[in-house]
Amino acid sequence: MTTLEIMRRSKAVAPALAALDDRTRTAALTAAADALCANADKILAANAEDIENAKDRIGDVMLDRLRLTNARIEGMAQGILDVAALPSPLGTVLDTVTRPNGLVIQKLAVPLGVAAIIYESRPNVTSDAFALCLKSGNACILRSGKEAHASAAAIVAALREGIKKAGVPADAVLLVEDTTRQSAAELMHGRGYVDLLIPRGGKGLIAACVENATVPCIETGTGICHIYVDAAADFDKALDIIENAKVSRPSVCNAAEVCLIDKAIVPVFVPLLEQRLSACAHPVQLRMDETCLSYASNAVPAGEADFDTEFLDYILAVKAVDGAAGAVAHIAEHSTHHSDAIITENKDTAAAFVAGVDSAAVYVNASTRFTDGGEFGLGCEMGISTQKLHARGPMGLKELTTYKYVVTGTGQIR
Repeated sequence: MTTLEIMRRSKAVAPALAALDDRTRTAALTAAADALCANADKILAANAEDIENAKDRIGDVMLDRLRLTNARIEGMAQGILDVAALPSPLGTVLDTVTRPNGLVIQKLAVPLGVAAIIYESRPNVTSDAFALCLKSGNACILRSGKEAHASAAAIVAALREGIKKAGVPADAVLLVEDTTRQSAAELMHGRGYVDLLIPRGGKGLIAACVENATVPCIETGTGICHIYVDAAADFDKALDIIENAKVSRPSVCNAAEVCLIDKAIVPVFVPLLEQRLSACAHPVQLRMDETCLSYASNAVPAGEADFDTEFLDYILAVKAVDGAAGAVAHIAEHSTHHSDAIITENKDTAAAFVAGVDSAAVYVNASTRFTDGGEFGLGCEMGISTQKLHARGPMGLKELTTYKYVVTGTGQIR
């Protein structure tokens, strides 16, 4: 199918999906999760093909994002079930106003219609996006990157098999067959077909969509996440949080990329930080400014661009700042408005940091790795929005709805 044919089919099925009751949607999601597990061998075979083809084109960290295992497929299935178990936002009365003339005006949550997701090398996005779209009554168009296309195709085939058995149209989820830039451009310009476009991937993909799309588009994902270690920090707590935020999965957008340290504690904290991150199973390269570098033994000098880079790797930029105010100023200059954290035992300092940092998620004494739909209780996520309209932060079911006004009268005329 051409991309235009896919958009037409998706638009055609959207009214039927919006009309489904929640019991039917939940049953279809359960059947899809079962089908995903039942087809695990096919999905793993397709993923092995993707891995083999990508080996010479992407690094080890990105290969890990692409790689599927039985455990990861089971996790994807569980993510679908988690979404299925959530209460549906559809039909929720968001507001009610009764006018002096007797008109009753209700603001009602309804599906967006057709959501298109352009993503790169994370196969789990396929099932997450599908689950959130179906539960919220939307048709779903998926456009995977070429690195993950065989995996995505096998996953979509399983999902379609499952929902069809449950009596839901298989076209609720469609995968774009063309992985060239042309198909992405067609989705960006799919006016009349695509109600919301969501890019999930690197800076280039997101910028291309935001700058070129003529359909509504959500800016997601790029995460230059900062952790600021205050003079009043508990050092053990800070080291644990930094290690988790940097090392647990460096290839994701909520991983820490920059550590800011109060100048007052640099002589003590920098050696501790270097010791901790050099002892990890995969040591972290520290790129430090001049102040911090003088207290380190194995770090390298930071370049100017290092504080504006989403490394997605075992690399951490480190800089000394003048207290919390200096940290807030640095973040304001370099932020992607994703997730930023302060480590401190001073409540007033924490409050000032929270008030001063303009990001989708601001943490006090916790890892930035929690910026995730599952961790926020959303089942999974469509993406992390770094803009302010129409959604911000992890996007779940509510963020995939819009609203309409239902006005009930008794014969009133104006």
